This record gives sequence, C-alpha cells and structure tokens, in this order.
Amino acid sequence: MEVQIFGTKSCNETKKALRFFKERRMKVHFVDLKQKPASAGELRRFAEKHGAEALLDREGKRFRERGLHAAHVPEPRILPLLEEDAMLLRTPLLRSGKHLAIGWNEGQWREWVAQAG
Repeated sequence: MEVQIFGTKSCNETKKALRFFKERRMKVHFVDLKQKPASAGELRRFAEKHGAEALLDREGKRFRERGLHAAHVPEPRILPLLEEDAMLLRTPLLRSGKHLAIGWNEGQWREWVAQAG
C-alpha cells in the first residue's frame, strides 16, 4: 500500500498523518503544496468525492489574509480559487488507490491499513 499525502511541512495535521503511516511501515509519498501545488485533476477528484466545500479551509490563516472570510465564496468558484492558491486547502489530503480523505481521520486510515494488510 502506498499513500500520497498533500500538505505542508508546517501543518501539524499533515505531520501527524505522515507519522501515522510511517509508524505502520506504509510507503508514503509526500507532496509539499508550497513547492508543488495539487493539479486541477487531483483537486477535482477530491471534490467529486467530498464536495469542493470540504477542500476549502475557512478557518485557515490564508483564508482571512485574502479577505475571503468577509465574502461569500460560491461552490463553482472554490476549485479555481484552490488551483490559484494551494494554501487555501484544508490539509492533509490523502490518497491511496481509490481511497481519498481530507483532514485528520485516523479511523478511516486504520481501515485502509487493515484492508492492505
């Protein structure tokens, strides 16, 4: 089983996700969103499963810095906004085969590990 984790090195949730899979000796491929933003196709894949709203970090610092907390961001505008600025993403984003997860979700990850083992 290989897990791809999208996040930033400064994100505590991303660090916990990396540690979770490494402790279970799973192969991890980390994509630092500050260096390489997620592609439009990747974002679309997550949005199709969870909805674009789930990808947008409305509680994040970057959301406030851009003044988006005072504006209404409609669903069709979210994916283009995230493609433009990856720091607006709720992290970590995890992908393992057909499995996709957004944010910290240890219960779901344990299921992935159990299915792989």
